[in-house]
Amino acid sequence: MEIQENQQESWSETESTESRSSRVGFSGPLSGPLVSTKRNSSKNRSARLKDNNEDDMVEITLDVRDDSVSVQNIRGGDSETAFLASRLEMRPSSLSARLRQVSQELKRMTSFKAFDKLDRSKSGASRALKGLKFMTKNVGTEGWSHVEKRFDEFAVDGKLPKTRFGQCIGMNESKEFAGELFDALTRRRGITSASVTKDELREFWDQITDQSFDSRLQIFFDMVDKNADGRITEEEVKEIITLSASANKLSKIQERAEEYAALIMEELDPANLGYIELYNLEMLLLQAPAQSTHITTDSRVLSQMLSQKLVPTKEHNPIKRGFRALAYFVEDNWKRIWVIALWLSICAALFTWKFIQYKRRAVFHIMGYCVTTAKGGAETLKFNMALILLPVCRNTITWLRSRTKLGLAVPFDDNINFHKVIAFGIAIGVGLHAISHLTCDFPRLLHATDAEYEPMKPFFGDKRPNNYWWFVKGTEGWTGVVMVVLMAIAFTLAQPWFRRNRLKLPKLLKKLTGFNAFWYSHHLFVIVYVLFIIHGYFLYLSKEWYKKSTWMYLAVPMILYACERLLRAFRAGNKSVRILKVAVYPGNVLALHMSKPQGFKYASGQYIYVNCSDVSPFEWHPFSITSAPGDDYLSVHIRTLGDWTSQLKAVFAKACQPANDDQSGLLRADMLQGNYKPRMPRLLVDGPYGAPAQDYKNYDVLLLVGLGIGATPLISILKDVLNNIKQQEDSEEGLVENGVKNNKRKPFATKRAYFYWVTREQGSFEWFKGVMNEVAENDKEGVIELHNYCTSVYEEGDARSALITMLQSIHHAKNGVDIVSGTRVKSHFARPNWRNVFKHTALKHPDKRVGVFYCGAPGLVGELRKLSLDFSRKTSTKFDFHKENF
Repeated sequence: MEIQENQQESWSETESTESRSSRVGFSGPLSGPLVSTKRNSSKNRSARLKDNNEDDMVEITLDVRDDSVSVQNIRGGDSETAFLASRLEMRPSSLSARLRQVSQELKRMTSFKAFDKLDRSKSGASRALKGLKFMTKNVGTEGWSHVEKRFDEFAVDGKLPKTRFGQCIGMNESKEFAGELFDALTRRRGITSASVTKDELREFWDQITDQSFDSRLQIFFDMVDKNADGRITEEEVKEIITLSASANKLSKIQERAEEYAALIMEELDPANLGYIELYNLEMLLLQAPAQSTHITTDSRVLSQMLSQKLVPTKEHNPIKRGFRALAYFVEDNWKRIWVIALWLSICAALFTWKFIQYKRRAVFHIMGYCVTTAKGGAETLKFNMALILLPVCRNTITWLRSRTKLGLAVPFDDNINFHKVIAFGIAIGVGLHAISHLTCDFPRLLHATDAEYEPMKPFFGDKRPNNYWWFVKGTEGWTGVVMVVLMAIAFTLAQPWFRRNRLKLPKLLKKLTGFNAFWYSHHLFVIVYVLFIIHGYFLYLSKEWYKKSTWMYLAVPMILYACERLLRAFRAGNKSVRILKVAVYPGNVLALHMSKPQGFKYASGQYIYVNCSDVSPFEWHPFSITSAPGDDYLSVHIRTLGDWTSQLKAVFAKACQPANDDQSGLLRADMLQGNYKPRMPRLLVDGPYGAPAQDYKNYDVLLLVGLGIGATPLISILKDVLNNIKQQEDSEEGLVENGVKNNKRKPFATKRAYFYWVTREQGSFEWFKGVMNEVAENDKEGVIELHNYCTSVYEEGDARSALITMLQSIHHAKNGVDIVSGTRVKSHFARPNWRNVFKHTALKHPDKRVGVFYCGAPGLVGELRKLSLDFSRKTSTKFDFHKENF
């Protein structure tokens, strides 16, 4: 905008009907020489501001008196114009000097770049209305009726105390912020009491739920301006930063509140006045949402079309609807279906074969269908006891996954799930066998007549058993009972409620649960298998050795599993590693950097087992590798959640010294001073072992999603992609220098990688801070796109995070560092919109196959899998979902 100047200056005198003193109206340039006459005590001066569009005019009329300059009238424009025009109101010492200042201020206003952006009639309005909400989807959505109901519940003597204000309006999670909001609302109305009536609360509610941005801005300004003088000082900015950081659980921003307050004052108060005003804050708020870090697509029209295509159309015909659902299910799970179908067919065939066999024997006439059911269940039990060992033969599965094409038809990623399914089959087999014997077979034999018992003498002896104890005390009996008890213990402690300590149990019982209890109880299988072989040899109804088939089922799987364990023991014994670096980061994450054992080769996404004899000489625990194959070290990041990991952290804490202020870790062992070399705990590693994430090399485009510590295998993939980018660049430079045209090096498959890391705590970004900065510095071609999400911060648009958003934009623009993550990667707030993430990827990569790799809590698995299927069916982009066993 510019000041429209008239070439000819003119003064016209008019008589004011409102004042005895004469006033002079002025129309012309305010920057030229000003003529002052002593007989004129006041003047009206008008300056016209115009946009590029000649019809969009703004006229400001100033009332110039001997002791002040005030805005008398504004024609055109909007509230932004009013805020900027308020800067013209001042107390002059002399008329000519003040008018020169007014002229300069008008020119500054019209030349200010942000002035064009404050157009609420266009896109600025929609952005602004998203930028400062006190009532979001999580707060105040119930309406006044619910607030009124809570008022009646919390009121004391007909008034709501300040301490209950946040709870009453629905702002339960931010009591301090709600308290400051209460103070701002009462201060504006001159209320000095620490409690309010229902009418006053209704007035408060109407203002904070007002859709007007001006109303919201005024509330926010009042919260900052605690002395109500219309100006915000640096100390007041510091206080609101501290309050906002506390509400969003950003402890590091709280610690640096003074530094950030100075940064905001430097940005908004370039004249060093010592304060900022409402219009400064408004312009910053209006511009901040425009710099949103949320995902946007390249084509709005294409995005809208895609959204419409993805709306599921309901099929009214139930037969067609069911057939389509069945077709989708088979398409998505055909690998699992054929494996489970084959397993069930074998179990059914074995049960039927044994059932028919015993139905034709003499024992059937006494024990009936009880014995056929018991023997059928036993046959499936022998098969499943042999089969359950195969899914946990990790070396074998890793070899089959990496060296063969069986992965095209066999779901190796589901090995642990298949192990659990077989365990369920074993439980059914044990139930059929044990219940049929104990409640049916034995009682019928005890009550059989002498004539009926005669055919049973070759199996039970000439003298008929006289009581129930006769069966239990025999070798067949006590081995069976002990096996059932041991299996029940192992099966119970393997459940996630006990393995992860999710149940609130007494302290005595709590010590008997947890991962250690699961690990040790699971190794009772050694005793179970020994008893199983003994039980299968001493049979009541089979005396010939070739009919005792238990050992035949178990021989090959047990030998294979024994070789696996021997190989692991031998390999681990020769893979003692040297500790290079130890660090404990916020969030109780222990980072271990170790020397790479000789000949140790692995792929990104794989995992290793770690043993620490100082904690337990027997326990081995799996952890994803976070270093890349090209690194000269081996690293893992371990979150201390369970008993073993807590003890591991304690052991290393004793060997490390506290970190200095300039170090990221709380405990470190890589910067020790002098000749002091503490004794580090001895670690053994075993592996590497295959995991779903290692298949990332099969895809040109990667979508990596990690929740919390689940990002560990994905970090290794990122580093591997980055290392390959560097190698390709070095290789190309070398070829150019040497004049070689043919490059025989196999090109790296991955052309694009999107990494989404969602974590609850600000301190979690310390875990992989170095990797994030390395990617930002070296990925010049933009192959890797990083997105960090901090869920402790309220979503964009919430008043509690508005100042954090402004501060983030200013700090990142000036220093290139994000205030939340401490990296060069700008953080997002709240949780991602996963549908938009998939939409963004589908638009960017049509006709491509995208590998979706997820590692984290199971709660997100269903949503990501469903989105992968939806977008694969309804767009040209195909998404292959892989879930890490976490």
